[in-house]
Amino acid sequence: MIDTTRTLSEVAEGEIGDEEEGRWDNMPSEIMTDIIHRLDSSDDTWPSRKNVVACAGVCRKWREITMAIVKPATEVNGSITFPSSLKESGLRDPPLHCIIRRNKKTSTFYLYLNLKESFSESGKFLFAAHKSRNFAHTNYFISLDHGDISERSKSYMGKLRSNFLGTKFTLYDSESPHNGARSSSKRFMSKQISPQVQSANYVVGQISYKFNILKSRGPRRMKCMMQCPSTTLTSSKDSNEGALQKNSPSVILNNKAPRWHDQLQCWCLNFHGRVTVASVKNFQLVATSDPTQPNGLGNEATVLLQFGKVADDVFTMDFRKPLSVFQAFAICLTSFGTKPACE
Repeated sequence: MIDTTRTLSEVAEGEIGDEEEGRWDNMPSEIMTDIIHRLDSSDDTWPSRKNVVACAGVCRKWREITMAIVKPATEVNGSITFPSSLKESGLRDPPLHCIIRRNKKTSTFYLYLNLKESFSESGKFLFAAHKSRNFAHTNYFISLDHGDISERSKSYMGKLRSNFLGTKFTLYDSESPHNGARSSSKRFMSKQISPQVQSANYVVGQISYKFNILKSRGPRRMKCMMQCPSTTLTSSKDSNEGALQKNSPSVILNNKAPRWHDQLQCWCLNFHGRVTVASVKNFQLVATSDPTQPNGLGNEATVLLQFGKVADDVFTMDFRKPLSVFQAFAICLTSFGTKPACE
């Protein structure tokens, strides 16, 4: 018998040699599949989830079996294991809870999976984003590496680009959302992980804030059109920023209208304890009431994404299917920054 506990621990620390890797590679696939299934079902949260990652690091055969088991499980139980999980749909219920920490001095934002019901602890690191401005627009580069956040990074996952006023945003994915998708732009001078992977940006979403014509103070109004993992959108180059094809299926989200509270003299939404500080940045998104939308997304009562402030530079982000972590984080990034024309 092979001591699986010892070996998996050594794999996580990079201590497996070629000889022992060969032993694991020669094990029957049925035994490997059973072991990984057991780990996947028992270790549903971090940090214990690292054991599943360790399985994928044993050898190529283990990696293929692990990926085949974990990817469908992501849609069922919302487990976040590999980077690819960050672009898969989250759970329908309950929502996944995350924390965003902002560093104003460096214009960076860090996303963590909220492992405990505490706002003071960060949890499992997922994404980092860096805000970069120029005269025409603002970019938010999203990366898996909290220290290397740029479009040239090997950990680059995509970017969010706004117009000059910060009222319209386009979300780009570094990977093709499906076979045959057309890129809106090339990523020149980027560090490609593999020469077989095209270095490009693909339009996968758009977010816009409505102008407040009367210029009376009130909540922001936003609309999002997202290509979710379960749909089949393509991208095109209809404008300088790129656009989703108009005849492609998409999920359309609008902010849930708050109610005016006479006693508090402010606009209010029920965040069920996940938001504790009043801010114009706080929002909840629901699907448009459209019976033609896939997966029954026409329920206006179900909040698919909520974002709100809990401290000076700490925010919560809770989301549901069909949104992915990547999409939810990008939408929340649009809320940072002043928008005089929209509030």
